[in-house]
Amino acid sequence: MSTPLSPNTQAILLLTAPLIAGKNKVSTELLTLGEYKKLARHLREMQCQPSDLIAANAATLLRDCHTVVDEARLQRLLGRGFLLSQVMERWQARAIWVISRADTEYPRTMKTRLREDAPAILYGCGDRGLLEAGGLAVVGSRNVDDALMDYTMAVGHMAARSGRTLVSGGAKGVDQAAMRGALEAGGNACGVLADSLEKTIMNRENRNWILNEQLVLVSPYDPNAGFQVGHAMQRNKLIYALSDAALVVNADLNKGGTWAGAVEQLDKLHFVPVYVRSSGTASNGLEVLREKGALPWTNPQDAEEFNKVFTLPPLAQTVTPVVQSQVEPFLFPVEETLLEKIPNKQQEQLPISTAQIPPDERLLNAVWEVIQPLFKAPVRDKELANTLHVSIAQVREWLKQFVEKGMLEKQKKPVAYVLKSACLFK
Repeated sequence: MSTPLSPNTQAILLLTAPLIAGKNKVSTELLTLGEYKKLARHLREMQCQPSDLIAANAATLLRDCHTVVDEARLQRLLGRGFLLSQVMERWQARAIWVISRADTEYPRTMKTRLREDAPAILYGCGDRGLLEAGGLAVVGSRNVDDALMDYTMAVGHMAARSGRTLVSGGAKGVDQAAMRGALEAGGNACGVLADSLEKTIMNRENRNWILNEQLVLVSPYDPNAGFQVGHAMQRNKLIYALSDAALVVNADLNKGGTWAGAVEQLDKLHFVPVYVRSSGTASNGLEVLREKGALPWTNPQDAEEFNKVFTLPPLAQTVTPVVQSQVEPFLFPVEETLLEKIPNKQQEQLPISTAQIPPDERLLNAVWEVIQPLFKAPVRDKELANTLHVSIAQVREWLKQFVEKGMLEKQKKPVAYVLKSACLFK
């Protein structure tokens, strides 16, 4: 079921989204990602957020933004309320949800890793929780032979048996084979689409997996957007940003989206360890990726071996750890990061692995301010650890403190935590 759009998301949609309903003409005045970055930064400097642009008293704020975006242009974009209401009805009828990076539901891993390049808007259908699950990204070409299709299906099957989500681009060929292998084996998959989200979710087979909460489909582009090479290239970094490790099944040397995405990951982004297929027909593209730092796929035969590929290999120490200090706060007007709320001396002690720190009142207060809005429903310790990007041991220590203070209550079967009262530290 779709949830209502937050005021911030409504404002960002009006500013950046084509709002395609049927065959409506797309506005050429939409803010680009770069323009929205500047506007978001400007709003934060004024201690405002996107929703303030559509408030009843927004006239002064619009004038104050003229140095970033022309006031008349802002007014025209923000005046598309009727068109937004039309397209929202269409999305809701198809169970399409929309979140912006101003929303707490926005995938924190993507926001943390991509920072300025995190899409302002994400459209999707299915269980949003799968976007926070990490997993194995499997990428490759559209045109592959039957042997590689079978190989890729087997990788997806193994991911399911190992309890790992399969992340891919949803395109024909390797992407769909990997996802199908995971889904048919009872596992979960996350498809990051470059086009045609609405058409893809209306596919009966996809719909069944979505309803079974095995599949989530997501795209930074309008649900009715057609294929564009640039979009396909740009979504590659989103696939890596949502995963814990990646496998390149095949790649053409010096051409194609798979090659470009893998090279960007190895040379620049360093989000996750990148593996390349190490069996079957040799590939010049894969060999060059090896020379750039990719690791040979270990061909795991069981769940224990499969899960070892997610352990950071000694030769891949350049992989960037996901820590909150990488978030640039001005990009997300309505959300301060955990580190912004913690005094500098305490920041130095914030754990990024299994290390623990003695929680004092200042640190606990900072943590509480960040996590309290998350308890709209029961929350598990693992989910919270993934959201905050700290060790589960650290999260359990914090939760223990909050339970003792009467702020949270621990439930059993399954173990989860709920908000007991709206009390604050005294």
